Amino acid sequence: MPFCLLSHRRMGSTGCWSGSRRAAVCSREVMGVVDRITARADRLTPAERKVAAILAGEPQSVAFGTVATVADKAGTSGPSVVRLAVKLGYGGFVDLQSDVQQELARQLGPARERIRQRPPSDLIGRALASETANVSQTLSAVNQETFRTAVAKLSDRHRHVFVLPGEMTMPAGHVLAAHLAQLRDGVTLLTGSEVAASKRLATLDGGDVVVVIDMRRYERWVLTVLRRACQQGASVIAITDSPLSPLGTLAAETFLMAAEGVGPFDSLVGVIALANALVGGVAARLRQSATSRLDAIEAAWTATNALVAEPAEQVGLAPLVQGATAQAESADGDEGAERVEKTEKTEDGVTAGEAEPFGIDTSEVDIPGAGAG
Repeated sequence: MPFCLLSHRRMGSTGCWSGSRRAAVCSREVMGVVDRITARADRLTPAERKVAAILAGEPQSVAFGTVATVADKAGTSGPSVVRLAVKLGYGGFVDLQSDVQQELARQLGPARERIRQRPPSDLIGRALASETANVSQTLSAVNQETFRTAVAKLSDRHRHVFVLPGEMTMPAGHVLAAHLAQLRDGVTLLTGSEVAASKRLATLDGGDVVVVIDMRRYERWVLTVLRRACQQGASVIAITDSPLSPLGTLAAETFLMAAEGVGPFDSLVGVIALANALVGGVAARLRQSATSRLDAIEAAWTATNALVAEPAEQVGLAPLVQGATAQAESADGDEGAERVEKTEKTEDGVTAGEAEPFGIDTSEVDIPGAGAG
């Protein structure tokens, strides 16, 4: 699957492309619609920027709309829509629309469609190549200024940090929130539902940070909660999988993850690598206070004997392990004796299916040397 990465920092609160500094890495030779916008963003007129913002935030409006409907949604004119398409290198609106439709088709292929595809023969090799590419593409596309700004916000102990993942990105959200919470106070993982998340966000003050993590197909409640947080004055850091993601239009800093999976589901390896990098940056900035905090946490774990860090013999588990092993060996012995007893009941050898350990039908197994002599 072709994948194009863009990380950007949006300086203004409304115009998606205004004042941005961008870094792009694209794995295909032919530029897609977002690559074209990125390359020409500084030359767009104010009216064309409005259309570009719709293209980024609501690509379905372009994919399934008309020149008139797109112009109406952007609050501009039909000629501005057409001029943007031509300025981006397309023959007209129809060509632009076709490219957006193809991009959406790649994004919206759900697991139920992927499961019907023939799996690769070398799953381990494919997984190694895919996950290595996910990490490489995600981290290599990070804009350094965007990264420094995000780390500074996450390190500011006067700001509360809320981590808002979707259902499928929950593991990455948990990693980020749990690690940040060991380095500083004031970190909350927003989970469950719109009701639960909204209740926790009731204490959000202007300038607090919301890190939203979600990928295709974006959950409606996550967007609803995020918009409410923006209205309360939150500073949003978005981690998502496409420049066309609706999360990016609400964010001051955006990071894009490569998420190609070997099986039917998207991969979280790239986003977890990015989360680790952000945590590493926060740890470096809060080194002095974080050191004392980690010492205190470690002391609490030690005092309560919360972790099993010693060999089994030192924590009294050896007898349990030995007992379980003995039971397993005894069960194997009983099954073996039963199989031998069955084979002794026949005069002409074992009949097909009579002594079939583990449910394996041996009637069609080609045994070397069988029948010889």
